Amino acid sequence: MLIVKNIGFLTGTYETAPELLKGREMSHLPVTENAWLICENGFFHSWGSMNSWDQVQVILEKHTQAEIIDAQGGMVSPVWCDSHTHIVYAGPRETEFVDRINGLTYEEIARRGGGILNSAKKLAETPEEILLEAAMSRLNEMIRFGTGAVEIKSGYGLSFDAEIKMLRVIKKMKTLTEVPIKATFLGAHAIPADFKNKREEYIDLIIDRMLPAIADEGLADYCDVFCDRGFFTVEETDRILEAGWKYQLQPKIHANELDFSGGIQVGVKHKALSVDHLEFTGEKEIEALLGSVTMPTILPSTAFFLKLHYAPARKMIDSGLPVALASDYNPGSSPSGNMPFVLSLACIHMGMLPEEVINAATVNGAYAMGVGSTNGSICKGRTASFFITEKINSPAQLPYSFGRSLIHSTYINGKKIN
Repeated sequence: MLIVKNIGFLTGTYETAPELLKGREMSHLPVTENAWLICENGFFHSWGSMNSWDQVQVILEKHTQAEIIDAQGGMVSPVWCDSHTHIVYAGPRETEFVDRINGLTYEEIARRGGGILNSAKKLAETPEEILLEAAMSRLNEMIRFGTGAVEIKSGYGLSFDAEIKMLRVIKKMKTLTEVPIKATFLGAHAIPADFKNKREEYIDLIIDRMLPAIADEGLADYCDVFCDRGFFTVEETDRILEAGWKYQLQPKIHANELDFSGGIQVGVKHKALSVDHLEFTGEKEIEALLGSVTMPTILPSTAFFLKLHYAPARKMIDSGLPVALASDYNPGSSPSGNMPFVLSLACIHMGMLPEEVINAATVNGAYAMGVGSTNGSICKGRTASFFITEKINSPAQLPYSFGRSLIHSTYINGKKIN
């Protein structure tokens, strides 16, 4: 049994946890001040105010070996659920960072063989064990920022062998950590250089060879497509997602990062679990999302790093939509898994409230990666995965302190992760 006492702000507690939060619901963050929390056998057990510490004393009489942690006025929150990352990759792309400083756009770099194609070339040459070691290091970095559930996408393979290699690395990662990991097949991340003038052949390769092999080995939970200007069309996306469903791979879409691509609408049509990026989202896109099962997921650190305009999160929430936040940790457009910084960007540049960003990265993030039944909230019987911050004045201090991480410890299944 683990007991945390003297919690300044215990957030995200529910008697019955919501599946997701949308519209005005997102601004309500359950908070118990001056609280205690009990975890038993890796699950949340109970919580309350320190004024009711006598209840804990009764429990301690039966559990004399309980571990007691003093939060010393820190905030305790469910771990972040980062539903969009690309942390299996072969190396950084800092030369492209300099190219952008010198005036090249993301699309111009891609046309010159950079971007995703650059990462694909490096990955094809890198052994599986090296990819695994590097990805585990990045995962541990994310845990230090309070992340405790992660979706990882392929997409830097862009060939049969390399895509399978990436997904095998992700499958191995699942055995090396207690952090829940979801794997997403993103063979349709870009058209490989070898297929520049043979688009249909590459799409056939995805549908006829990659998807069956991935299903045979149980390598993926979801199927993703980069449906945007210069990448995959709505019609191509439609074909790939329909084929993915035949192997029980629910869609997740890269959509509307670069233009009004139709990616949101095709995602909703195929009951995508999430559509992600969404810098270009207007009335038609919002209308399509309302009433759907699809979670709009925003990646503000990508807009920050590429100097794109930010997704209209405020308009989306005010229209009654749910919103999730994720890091998009990848080597080209968001080389960071710092979720507290993502929350800061969402407040500063997209007008989201502190309560909204915390809910977007916990409850809604869990929904967006399909772990909402176990993660995203503090509820009796849910997985005891949470973080503890330094002493703070209010939950708003978390996104306010954008230059440093206030999180000092992360617990997964009731155990501290070092």
